[in-house]
Amino acid sequence: MTPHTLRHSFATHLLEKGISLRYIQYILGHQNSKTIEIYTHITKTGIENIKIL
Repeated sequence: MTPHTLRHSFATHLLEKGISLRYIQYILGHQNSKTIEIYTHITKTGIENIKIL
């Protein structure tokens, strides 16, 4: 377990709960919005919530 792994996991859980990327960016202390993208990835929960018409 590394600090990076904990940060990534924390950010992922916040995303799954519907927290805005802007808030996560602020909480993690990133200045650039592009930096927060390294903490995002497709989650199983996110895929399951997609509804195809």
